[in-house]
Amino acid sequence: MATGLWGRTEQQDFRSRVRGTLLGSAIGDALGAPVIALSLDDIRSAHGPAGLTEPAPAYGRTGTVTSGTQLTLFTVDGLIRAHVRRDAGAWHPPTDVHRAYLRWAATQHDWGPDERREDDGWLARQEWLYARRDPDRTCMTGFADTTRGTLDRPKNPTARDTAATTRSAPFGLLVGWEPALVLQLAVECAVQSHGHPTAYLSAAALAVIVHGLTRGDTLDTAAQRTLGLLGSRSGHQPVTDALQRALTTAASRATPSPETVASLSPGEGSDAEDALAVAVYCALVAEDVPHGLRLAVNHGGDSSATGTLCGALLGALHGETALPAAWLADLEGRATVLELADDFALEMTQGPTLHGPAVSAPAWLARYPRA
Repeated sequence: MATGLWGRTEQQDFRSRVRGTLLGSAIGDALGAPVIALSLDDIRSAHGPAGLTEPAPAYGRTGTVTSGTQLTLFTVDGLIRAHVRRDAGAWHPPTDVHRAYLRWAATQHDWGPDERREDDGWLARQEWLYARRDPDRTCMTGFADTTRGTLDRPKNPTARDTAATTRSAPFGLLVGWEPALVLQLAVECAVQSHGHPTAYLSAAALAVIVHGLTRGDTLDTAAQRTLGLLGSRSGHQPVTDALQRALTTAASRATPSPETVASLSPGEGSDAEDALAVAVYCALVAEDVPHGLRLAVNHGGDSSATGTLCGALLGALHGETALPAAWLADLEGRATVLELADDFALEMTQGPTLHGPAVSAPAWLARYPRA
């Protein structure tokens, strides 16, 4: 929907889904973080026969997030900056998102914010983000220099892990874009660190599904549309097969269980397409958000990744009010996530009133500099 055509109800619904996507992604990440390296037997041994059912400590406290959430927030920051920079005649979102990822990379080796970098904006000045939470090696090498990977010359061309996918839900929040453009943007930003088709097409698939959900589609409808778009892309088959597995298993109406989840993930969730399949299945069969997230993290694979992806899907589908309040209360950086979500919704719905040829809101441009 074009800016200026938003009614009040539409704006409220959009903001709720943006908040839901980012907060849902973060609480799924935090739920899965304590069991990321454990087998299902080990999870049950540590947390009981039902597995992990409530948030548990990781990195020293309950509710802490991994680098997946950190990078998701910088994806949002990059997308806002791209729209702000459009006023200056500069319109290339992959470049602005890449610059945001470089700002994230600085948080992984700096002690804290550097006030001398005036163009960092407000997100890179959040002290809590200057913490290493097991960043994926491919992200660290992909953003180790200023060279931007492209589809013709991607970074880490053999990398097919989950890290590009876990940061890609925000592309789906560009509801004014056509789905094919959302897919292409997600691909162009994923190859900045992950050059294997399975990795960048899984990232794109997540973005397109979130896009459909944010527009009001059912999860099944959004997934089916995504399958149609993937079919024209070279190297799509592993991702297509993974999505089909998720849809077929959900349609079978078999009782959801960790064993069913394991059957969706031949690589135990360590590859992007496996994590995507687990997340889509869990979101499809979820009775509510906590049920879906518990199902998504109790397995022997990358629990923080599957929790992140499932949380993003359920949050986009149901909005923020469906998320468990007790889990949100303990979430690390919750105020930052909410503030960024609202800024994104504000930029997408009312950007021309904040910046443009005839108007300038200095406070907004200080938060999201054009430089």
